[in-house]
Amino acid sequence: MPDSPSATVPAVRPTSHAREILRLAVPAFGALIAEPLFLLADSAIVGHLGVAQLAGVGLASAVLHTAVGLMVFLAYSTTPAVARAIGDGQFAKALAAGRDGVWLAFLLGTILAVAGFVAAEPLVGLMGAGREVRSFAVDYLRWSMPGLVAMLLIFAGTGVLRGLQDTRTPLVVATAGFALNIALNLMLVYGLGWSVTGSAVGTSIAQWAMAAVYLLIVQRNARSHGVSLLPDWRGIRAMTQVGSWLMLRTLSLRIAILATVLVVTAQGAVNLAAHQLAMTVFTFLAFALDALAIAAQALIGRELGASNPVKARLLTRTMVRWGTGFGVVTGVLLAVAAPFAGALFTSDAGVQSVLATALLVLAAGQPIAGYVFVLDGVLIGAGDAKYLAIAGVVNLAVYLPMLLAVPLWGPGGAAALVWVWVAFSLGYMLARAMTLGLRARTDRWMVLGS
Repeated sequence: MPDSPSATVPAVRPTSHAREILRLAVPAFGALIAEPLFLLADSAIVGHLGVAQLAGVGLASAVLHTAVGLMVFLAYSTTPAVARAIGDGQFAKALAAGRDGVWLAFLLGTILAVAGFVAAEPLVGLMGAGREVRSFAVDYLRWSMPGLVAMLLIFAGTGVLRGLQDTRTPLVVATAGFALNIALNLMLVYGLGWSVTGSAVGTSIAQWAMAAVYLLIVQRNARSHGVSLLPDWRGIRAMTQVGSWLMLRTLSLRIAILATVLVVTAQGAVNLAAHQLAMTVFTFLAFALDALAIAAQALIGRELGASNPVKARLLTRTMVRWGTGFGVVTGVLLAVAAPFAGALFTSDAGVQSVLATALLVLAAGQPIAGYVFVLDGVLIGAGDAKYLAIAGVVNLAVYLPMLLAVPLWGPGGAAALVWVWVAFSLGYMLARAMTLGLRARTDRWMVLGS
C-alpha cells in the first residue's frame, strides 16, 4: 500500500503484527462463512429437487438477502463503536453500545419479518420469473421470515463480541449452527417431503438457536458490569444515525446484486439457476476473504480509539497485502474446481456447463476482491462511513451501464451469463478497488476515527 504523504511510519516488520491479526482473523473466518454455508447447504439440498426449485430459492434469496444485507450495519457499526470504547478503556460504554445494537436489531427484524411475510408474493412477482419458479420462491421467502429476526440479532451480537476482540465465540456458535442447519434441512426436505419450505424452516430454526446464544452472552456481560439491559432510546437513535451512511453503502451493493439478478432472470431458468450457484460461491468466498476485514474493523477501531494512528497504518499495510495474496490463492483453487463444482449442486448438464465458465471469471476477480474487502473493513473500523456511502453510489453508477450492455449488445444463451459475471466480478469490483484505494492513500480516514 502506498505511503501516506503526511504520516511517517517506522520500519517495523509486518510479521510483528501477524499473531495479533491471525488471532482475530482465523476464528472470524469460520464464523463469517456460517451464512454462506447455510446457502451452500440449502442449494445442494434443494438443487437435487429440480431446476425450478433451485431457481426459486435463488430468486427468494436475492430478495431475502437484500433485506438482511441492508441491516449489516448492525454489526458494522457496533464493532468499531465497541472497539473504540475498549481502546479508550471504557468497558461499560462498550457494553451499552452493544446492548443498544441488539435492541435495534430486534425492532428492525420484527418489522421487516412481518412486512416480508405479507408482501412475499408481490416482491417475487417484481422479479419477473415464470409461474413455477415464482411459486417456489414465495414459499421459501415466507418461511424464511422468522429467521430474519434471528439473523439481525446475530449481526448485533457478533458485532459486540468482535468489538471486544473476541472472534472465537462466534466461531463456536457458527459451527454448531451450521451442523444443526444441515440436519434439519435434510430431515424436513427429504424426510418429511416439505420441499423448499423445509429448507427455509430448517434454516430459520438454526438461526434462532444461534441468536439465543448471543443474547445470553450479551446479557451476562452487561449484568456482570452493571450495565442495564433496558434500551437507551438515545443510544438507539445514535446507533441508527451512525448506521445510516453504512446502510446507504450497503444499499448500493444490494442494488448492484439485485440488478444483476434481474438481468439474469430474463435469460431463462437455466442461467438463473447457474447464477444462483455462482452467486452462492461468490458469497462464500467473499465471507472467507472478509475474515481479514473483520480483524481490520476490530483492530483499527481499537487503535484509533487509543489514539495510535501509526500502528493503525502498519496493520492496514499488512492486512492489505495478506488480503490480496489470499485472493490469489482462492482464485487458483476456484479455477481448478470450476469444471467439477456444478455436479455437487445439480444433475442438470446445462446448468453445470454454464456454471463452470462463470466460476472461471469469478476466479479471475478474487485478488481484486481480497484487496477490496480488507480496505472496506479498515475504513469501517475507522468510522469513515460517509465516504464509503458516497463511493458506493459512484461504483454503482459505473457498474449499471456495464450490466445493461449485456442484454443490449452482448451475446445470448449461456454466454450471456458469462458476460454478466465479467461485468460484476471484474468491472464492478475494480471500481470499488479504485475508490477505496484512493481514500486509503490519505490520512483523512484515520483522523475521523481518532
